[in-house]
Amino acid sequence: MATPATARHNNHHHRALSRCGERRRWRSGEVRCSSSPAQEFAALAAVFRRRLVVGASTAAAAAVGANFGGVTSFLLGLSPELGRSLRLDVLYPVGGFTRCLDSDNGFEFIYPASWVGDQTLLYRGVKKAELQRSLDPPPLTNGRSSSRPRNISEPVAAFGPPGSSGELNVSVIVSPVPQDFSIEAFGGPKEVGEVVLRRIAKTKRSADINATLLDAALREDSVNNVKYYKLEFRVESPSFRRRNIAVCCAKDGKLYTLNAQAPELAWKTVRNEFLAMADSFSLVSDV
Repeated sequence: MATPATARHNNHHHRALSRCGERRRWRSGEVRCSSSPAQEFAALAAVFRRRLVVGASTAAAAAVGANFGGVTSFLLGLSPELGRSLRLDVLYPVGGFTRCLDSDNGFEFIYPASWVGDQTLLYRGVKKAELQRSLDPPPLTNGRSSSRPRNISEPVAAFGPPGSSGELNVSVIVSPVPQDFSIEAFGGPKEVGEVVLRRIAKTKRSADINATLLDAALREDSVNNVKYYKLEFRVESPSFRRRNIAVCCAKDGKLYTLNAQAPELAWKTVRNEFLAMADSFSLVSDV
C-alpha cells in the first residue's frame, strides 16, 4: 500500500515526466529531465563561448610572452603596423622582419627575420659591455690604452643570411662629421648619388669598378628635421656584379649610412626586402 510520502513522490515524478517529455539517466538510480535539445545546446554554447574567450585570451597572452611556435609573430602579423609602431618586432618577427634598434647610435631599421647578426660585431659588443661592467681600470701599454679605436669605416650593425658568403647583407656605418655638415649642400638626390658613386670610383681598390646610379629619392622627416637620401645603384667589376640600395642622412655631427647589397642574380628575389629595409631606416631619440 502506498504511503502519503510515496504518493507525493509519484505525483511529482509524473509531473516531471509530463513537463520534460523525456528522461535522461545520468547516474545509477537518478533520473533527470531536460528541456528541448536546442535550449540545452544554447546554454552549453554560452558556457563554452565564455570559456573559449577566456582560454583564448589567456593562451594568447602566454603566446605573446613566449612566441610559442611562432604564434606571437602570427598574431602581430595580423596588424604589422601596430606591432611595428610599438616596436614589438625588436623581440618578435612581424611580417617576416625583425627590428634592429641601436639606442647607442640612435637609429633603427627592419631586416629579414631569417638573417643573423655579424659575429665579429656581436663579439665586439659583448667585449664592450664587459669592459663597461668591469670595475678594473683598462690595461695600459706604454702609457696608452690597449683598446683599439673603432675604424670609422667599420659598421656598427650588420646582418645577412646564415652561412652565406657575405655578398648578401645590410650594414650601417656611423661616422663623425662637422656639426654644420649638410648632405643637401651637394644638391638634390641625384646629385648626392653621383657624389657617392664618384667616391666609390676613386677608392684605391676600385680601378676596375664601375658604379651606375639607377634611382635616387628623398624622404623627409619634418618632425625631427632629417632628410633621408635613398640611392639605388649597380656596382660591376671583372669578378662580381652587385645591386645596392643605400640610405644616408646626417644629424648632430654624425653621418649615417645604411647599405644593402646583393649579387645581381639575386636582385629580383630580394628587391622588395631591400626596399623595406631602406624605407624603415630612421633616426630615433626616444629610446
